[in-house]
Amino acid sequence: MLYAILCYHSEDVVGSWTKEEDAAVMAKLAVVQDKLAREGRLGPVARLLPTTAATTLRKDQDPPLVLDGPYAETKEQLLGFYLVEGGSLEDVLDTTRELAAANPGGAYEVRPVGAFFPGALRP
Repeated sequence: MLYAILCYHSEDVVGSWTKEEDAAVMAKLAVVQDKLAREGRLGPVARLLPTTAATTLRKDQDPPLVLDGPYAETKEQLLGFYLVEGGSLEDVLDTTRELAAANPGGAYEVRPVGAFFPGALRP
């Protein structure tokens, strides 16, 4: 089964890291990503640009309203995601724990993926 690991963190905290601090975190995350890739379990990974670059389309009216900025005001923002293959939720939680050890702070939300379009991983 495919799972999405959604990466939440305070954008202000992450945005305040020096280039060296950011590179160190990314290097630690790369260790986990390389392991998943070797196991054939790693799908697309994305790091999102800041919420200041976001645009929201509110579809609760006709015509839909387009707004600058993210949809929700929250303390933590969705900053990126992983798509991984796992035999069980527990397998994916083990991977998520490894990611958390590499990048403390924030939260990871794990969700099964119900639809998948062909790409790097098979559905």
